[in-house]
Amino acid sequence: MKFKMNKIVKLSVVALVISTTAFGQQRGPQGGNQQALPKVLTTTQIVKMVDKLSSEISLSEEQKTAVLEIYKSHFKKVESKTKSGKPNCNEMDALKNDFEDNVKAVLSKDQQKLFTAYQKKNDKRERPQRR
Repeated sequence: MKFKMNKIVKLSVVALVISTTAFGQQRGPQGGNQQALPKVLTTTQIVKMVDKLSSEISLSEEQKTAVLEIYKSHFKKVESKTKSGKPNCNEMDALKNDFEDNVKAVLSKDQQKLFTAYQKKNDKRERPQRR
C-alpha cells in the first residue's frame, strides 16, 4: 500500500511539473512580447459596430452612412496589412490615427468627445491591461 501511494504521489508531482512547464512556455499576445494582430471584421460585424456607435453618440442617417463607409475602408486596409503576417506597428498606428481623424471629421464637437469616450470604453473591454 505504501509503495502504491508513494508511486501515485511521484507521478502526480511529475505531471504537475510537466504541465506547469508546458503552460509557462506559451507565447502569444498575452504570454509574450508579441502584439496581437488586429481582428479583421466581416461586413455584418462592421454594420453592427456602427449601429452600436450610432446609438451611443446619436449619429444622423447621413453621418451613419459616412461612418459605415469609413469603417469598411479601414478594415479593408487592416486586412491588406495583416494578410502577409505581422504588420509594421508604425504603419498600423498611422492607419488607426487616419481612421479616427476621418470619423471625427464627420462628427460634431460633442459627438467627437463621445466617440473618444466610446473608443476608450471598448478598448478596455477588448484588451486586458498588461501588468
